Amino acid sequence: MTANAWLQIGLYLVVLLLTVKPLGAYMASVFSDAPTRLRGFGAPVERFLYRLCGIRADEDMNWKRYTVAMLVFNVLGLLVVYLLQRVQQWLPLNPQGFGAVAPDSAMNTAISFATNTNWQGYGGESTMSYLTQMLGLAVQNFLSAATGIAVLIALIRGFVRRTAQGIGNFWVDMTRSTLYILLPFSFVLALALVWQGVPQNFKPYETVPLLQATTATETVKDADGNALKDAAGKDGNYGVYLKMGYGF
Repeated sequence: MTANAWLQIGLYLVVLLLTVKPLGAYMASVFSDAPTRLRGFGAPVERFLYRLCGIRADEDMNWKRYTVAMLVFNVLGLLVVYLLQRVQQWLPLNPQGFGAVAPDSAMNTAISFATNTNWQGYGGESTMSYLTQMLGLAVQNFLSAATGIAVLIALIRGFVRRTAQGIGNFWVDMTRSTLYILLPFSFVLALALVWQGVPQNFKPYETVPLLQATTATETVKDADGNALKDAAGKDGNYGVYLKMGYGF
């Protein structure tokens, strides 16, 4: 590993340790019904969501009901992401005209994002439409993370409430995870991305000229994907000239 890699790891650990106590205290207040300024601001939205979805916020679920609610919700989310990929060619926000994602790839991606692993076996900008990425993948980035937080909170309650039957309300935990934790942090990070000039639009891809020509070296491989050796016994390489433009 390079010195820069070690520096990044060290910086990450320092930031992580510095945020443990304030972030942990804030999350504890969110899930323990303690009043906070942000909770007071979002309370009307929270109550509206409960009424809209028919959720009884005061209901304390046992571990079986909590588990069933979590599994049903996430299986439905998985199926929605799969369906979006399979029918994206007929949906809006697809200026590149991408076709349906193959069934195996669509299911692999749906499972991956529903379980918060986010493993990608495809080229996102050459496979997924804007709508699929926003309504499917981005939404699952929130919901799968919120599910993980909710399960962790329920586990902690199980340790703390040794004699109680209930471990909380899955729907309340999901709502608060998203509304008070994930959305505020995402808003701050979105501002940082805008500040750094990260592009985001719904237009077809454009080709932007680069300042200089670029070449890359690629290993020569056989039909089975194994690297071919040159006369010296080293991997055979050849130069690839890249076009002076980048599409996005």
